[in-house]
Amino acid sequence: MSQDGAAAAAMDRKKDSQSTTNPTRNGNGNGGTATNGAVYPSLNSLRLRLNPSIDHKSDNYEDLQLDFSPLLFSSLERYLPPTLLNSSRDHKVHYMREILLKYCPEGERTRVQKHREYRQKIISNYQPLHRELYTMHAANFFVPSFLKAISENTEESYRNIMSEPSPGVLTFEMLQPRFCEMMLAEVENFERWVRETKFRIMRPNTMNKFGAVLDDFGLETMLDKLMEDFIRPISRVFFTEVGGSTLDSHHGFVVEYGMDRDVDLGFHVDDSEVTLNVCLGKQFSGGELFFRGVRCEKHVNTETQPEEIFDYSHVTGRAVLHRGRHRHGARATTSGQRINLLLWCRSSVFRELRKYQKDFSSWCAECQREKKERQRLSIAATKLELLKREGETAT
Repeated sequence: MSQDGAAAAAMDRKKDSQSTTNPTRNGNGNGGTATNGAVYPSLNSLRLRLNPSIDHKSDNYEDLQLDFSPLLFSSLERYLPPTLLNSSRDHKVHYMREILLKYCPEGERTRVQKHREYRQKIISNYQPLHRELYTMHAANFFVPSFLKAISENTEESYRNIMSEPSPGVLTFEMLQPRFCEMMLAEVENFERWVRETKFRIMRPNTMNKFGAVLDDFGLETMLDKLMEDFIRPISRVFFTEVGGSTLDSHHGFVVEYGMDRDVDLGFHVDDSEVTLNVCLGKQFSGGELFFRGVRCEKHVNTETQPEEIFDYSHVTGRAVLHRGRHRHGARATTSGQRINLLLWCRSSVFRELRKYQKDFSSWCAECQREKKERQRLSIAATKLELLKREGETAT
């Protein structure tokens, strides 16, 4: 099924429901008048567009207290019906929130609210060491070659700074040494505060016992900008088939490896569409990333083909960009300490479309192999049938 067809099927499957948490709705479930007197359209009469309004400039929602990421609202706005695009920001927020609530059950919203309170408690008490890290300063963060490629924003400009040592694994110089040093110092400062206050923090994921979630102590806005202005343009070119052009949320964190930290990381896939992995330092040996092919959920445990085997050695400041579904792991760090910054970039649009697809041959290597095998068998069967008919005719 095509993406447009999948999206249409998705929308047809959805039934509009009344939100019990939004006081601006009336009781009939069909929209109504808000407390400020504004009349909102019925969710039964309007739907999201299948394709975004490319030229539309979305509003900024970062100053609002919202249930979901402000960047998610900005991304979703381009899919609103044309009649809504020029509406007031409050009007659009109301409409998009109603749609998002259908995809987010109450239990998940409760979890999100508790996490928001946890994050606010940290930010209210933690004193940053390098405040300049918390706002995007591209000229101070990135190497000139990377900035030039982003400015030109063409496949050629990106290819000029990148190498692709294995299909789907892109590597390029990205971070200035000074940025790496400041980020390492900031993480150490945060961990010092955690020890002194005995604050219990959440680790980056279920696989890493060390490291910190950067979003939780104030770096979320800066990392949003990193994804939106720098990673999404690249992903739009190289990873479009997995939602690279619609990345709208992220999970940013650092992981720490060493003899007194996590030593290695097992074979896995990331909870992301596109993953950015940049080594911040320090001095270390070992710790190579090993890649073993891209797989959809159905084929995640299938065999690795010889051409999919690739190992990568980290270099401070050098980035690795790959699909989240590219199976990989980290070999043991045999000496010293290695700290990496990771940004898991996600697309809510792609994840919704993926629910209604069965074949992922545009990016899953095993789906592609199965598709080719079906085509081979079909061609062979057709040839056999033709030969049979020719034989009957001759007889």
